[in-house]
Amino acid sequence: MQLALYKGTRPGLAGIFNRAVRWWTRGPYSHCELVLWRLPDGTAMCGSASNTDGGVRIKAIDLDPARWDLVELPRVDPFAAFDWFEAHAGDGYDLRGLFGFVWRRGDGDRDKYYCSEACAAAIGIDEPWRFDPNTLAAVARFANRL
Repeated sequence: MQLALYKGTRPGLAGIFNRAVRWWTRGPYSHCELVLWRLPDGTAMCGSASNTDGGVRIKAIDLDPARWDLVELPRVDPFAAFDWFEAHAGDGYDLRGLFGFVWRRGDGDRDKYYCSEACAAAIGIDEPWRFDPNTLAAVARFANRL
């Protein structure tokens, strides 16, 4: 299993958001996905949460290396992660929790998720609301060195 980390910049308002997240969290990433499996053509089936997609979902994504970095998650049970996304599919996007990175108050909505919160929860991290994409990337890279 892999953690996919978005380093690209979308056009328009989404691009402003990409830049703002990277600036605020002091890192190169503004979004993340868990690669749950790959299709025969190499397309990744990914789990995450997205405001654009209405919250928690599994989606086919072409992970162009120019826009995505991948970090291996060898100790993660891919079946448990998939089960988490199946159980939470359709849960809303946690916009209040996302703004928690600015205010650092509370843990957002308990039945909604933002991208790194969903990924962290799916791989079994306690208090997943504490993680932004850059922090989750750092933890994943550290775990690989253990």
